Amino acid sequence: MGSSQAAFSFLTNLARAALGLGASAAVLNSSLYTVDGGQRAVLFDRFRGILDDTVGEGTHFLIPWVQKPYIFDIRTRPHTFSSVSGTKDLQMVNLTLRVLSRPDTNNLPTIVQNLGLEYDEKVLPSIGNEVLKAVVAQFNADQLLTERPHVSALVRDGLIRRARDFNIMLDDVAITHLSYGAEFSRAVEQKQVAQQEAERSKFVVMKAEQERRAAIIRAEGESDAAKLISDATATAGMGLIELRRIEASREVAGTLAKSPNVAYLPGGKNLLMALNAGGR
Repeated sequence: MGSSQAAFSFLTNLARAALGLGASAAVLNSSLYTVDGGQRAVLFDRFRGILDDTVGEGTHFLIPWVQKPYIFDIRTRPHTFSSVSGTKDLQMVNLTLRVLSRPDTNNLPTIVQNLGLEYDEKVLPSIGNEVLKAVVAQFNADQLLTERPHVSALVRDGLIRRARDFNIMLDDVAITHLSYGAEFSRAVEQKQVAQQEAERSKFVVMKAEQERRAAIIRAEGESDAAKLISDATATAGMGLIELRRIEASREVAGTLAKSPNVAYLPGGKNLLMALNAGGR
């Protein structure tokens, strides 16, 4: 009977010890929190609210059920959003913006109080659309392409300045995509076709002008040649004309001799071979 009571007492003490160790382990575990690399923590106290100090990397203590840690990822993260904006000449443009953002580590308590952990999703799309619309409205549609570096610089400066008001740091801002509406694209295509037609018409006009000049020069050359022949004939007689008749008759005779067909030549003075017809 005594041994049974001793065993029961031992088991009771062992259970109490295990329960105490379990409770102690639970309390210790709830009193610790870990901040990984690239993170920062802000503590919320049920009696004092958000504490002003920012907790760095490592394992830290807190008061269980009284304090709660908010863990921030302070590494740079990319965000992409699109905006449809109107240009100065009332054309609609679709822009896509990519930003690299991170929180200001010195103002993490303020970010928790005003925005919460998803601060970037709440702030960046709205201020991004605001800045894009304000900048694009200063330019015509074609200037967005010809002056794209200037447009990007204005968007970057404006967005960095607006994000700083919310304690958000921007490491990079870039316009990754720019496209126009269907009407503007169609107008650009029609303009290109009109320019091509104008260039073609200009070429046709230039070609006609060159042909006209060539005809004038050719006519002047033939006129000068006829004048020289007339002057030579008046001075030296009909010898040159007779020579041309002989050469033409030789060519005709050669052609007829090679032809297998039968050729009939008219007689009388109409015959080309009558060389002395002009002298009779």
